[in-house]
Amino acid sequence: MVDKILVIDFGSQYTQLIVRKVRNFNVYSLIKHNSITVEEILNEQPKGIILSGGPASVFDINSPKINNKILELGIPILGICYGFQLISFSLGGRVEKSDKREYGLAKLKVDNKNKLFLNIPSEFNVWMSHSDKVVKLPENFIPIASTENTEYAAAFNPEKNIYGVQFHPEVTHTEFGNKIIENFLFEICKCNPNWLMSNFINDKIDEIKKIVGNNKVVCALSGGVDSTVAAILVQKAIGKNLHCIHVDTGLMRKNESKEIIDFFQKNFVINLHFVDASRLFIQKLKGVYEPEEKRKIIGKTFIEVFESEIQKIGDVKFLVQGTLYPDIVESGVFSSNSSVIKSHHNVGGLPENLSLHLIEPLKELFKDEVRQLGRELNIPEILLKKHPFPGPGLAIRIIGEVDEEKLNLLREVDYLFIEELKKSNLYDSVWQAFAVLLPVKSVGVMGDERSYAYSIVLRAVTSIDGMTADWAKLDHQFLNLVSNKIINEIKGVNRVVYDITSKPPATIEWE
Repeated sequence: MVDKILVIDFGSQYTQLIVRKVRNFNVYSLIKHNSITVEEILNEQPKGIILSGGPASVFDINSPKINNKILELGIPILGICYGFQLISFSLGGRVEKSDKREYGLAKLKVDNKNKLFLNIPSEFNVWMSHSDKVVKLPENFIPIASTENTEYAAAFNPEKNIYGVQFHPEVTHTEFGNKIIENFLFEICKCNPNWLMSNFINDKIDEIKKIVGNNKVVCALSGGVDSTVAAILVQKAIGKNLHCIHVDTGLMRKNESKEIIDFFQKNFVINLHFVDASRLFIQKLKGVYEPEEKRKIIGKTFIEVFESEIQKIGDVKFLVQGTLYPDIVESGVFSSNSSVIKSHHNVGGLPENLSLHLIEPLKELFKDEVRQLGRELNIPEILLKKHPFPGPGLAIRIIGEVDEEKLNLLREVDYLFIEELKKSNLYDSVWQAFAVLLPVKSVGVMGDERSYAYSIVLRAVTSIDGMTADWAKLDHQFLNLVSNKIINEIKGVNRVVYDITSKPPATIEWE
């Protein structure tokens, strides 16, 4: 049995980072809503529990709480920031508003004989982000760390095996944060690092076989990393009962549908159906400006197209989608205390009367884990290194209304940008790169004449899993080359800008 750590979410922007840090040690981890019951926890049989931070105050009437019985289960617990305050508040300690809010780096002094701080210096920098703090520990809790402004920056109860820290060990700003998490996993929870991708494949194949039986399954095959890995994984489980449907939505990149069909016919023996629904999608998007509405229309139309296509296949029971863990996290599925950043067509756009049962074999994985899974499945590296492409396609890279003219313009710009990245050996060094068409025209001078044309944004980011990202520091000469080529070779553009915003505060996509 794979050892497991539950991360109970209280609305922190860092919750998904906790999960990633745990998984980096080959220990399986997943997020649970803070309304989780004792019975649900016992059914999961976790080796440990982590309570995330969160934006609320324990004093707020509607602030998320926890069933105190969870704190009595004897399962090792680590509370982070709000999680620590909640533990203290729930067990009879005292939490008060700080006279001075701690935000940013602070010098932490620790008892490095404690298991949580083993093999860590007695002083190091940590990342603080709180306006409340614990001023009195619950009974039988022992202080093990402090800062200049926080006497109880960490504490533990040796009998209950409960730990709490006021800082955030999961963020890169905290020195030795990985070591603290490692100590919690292996010194305190006694985890075995037995979550391996080969085990995941075998378990998932068995699970899919049990769910599907001898029924037929259709897969939404976009040709990207996620849908391809999902399709090949499901095919290993059910073989010829998988039917892949590739839909040309009219929102694809230049030549993309043709390249996808050619790639799959060359590399895989798979049932592949092609549907050209480009006119339908563009018609549905006419007059639509709001990004959430665009996403949901596209998601709904996808299902309508599939339900029409499967009539030709006959007796299909299941639909496969390449939904990833970040899709679910960003769509606010786990926590009512987290705001919805954006809906994903794999998550938020499905009609209530969906006639197919949904299978999402990758929904527990982050993007880098999906690529690792793809390698285990012997999927060609050229596809696994492909940049992420959103399900709604170019529709969310055209700000405002989508039409054929704008799509054709953006396709040419995007194609040129990507090709120049590849020629300069920069494509693999960035996580994602693309162009955005703004609904803004500006005055320019081209060939000694006045021009009035569209503005283009180039966006390139570096990331590990897409949950956080930094803008790629592309060479100025390269950007100059691309800008000149776009303006000189593509009619309708006279201004190019480069997006230098990280995630957060921005998302990677513009819509």
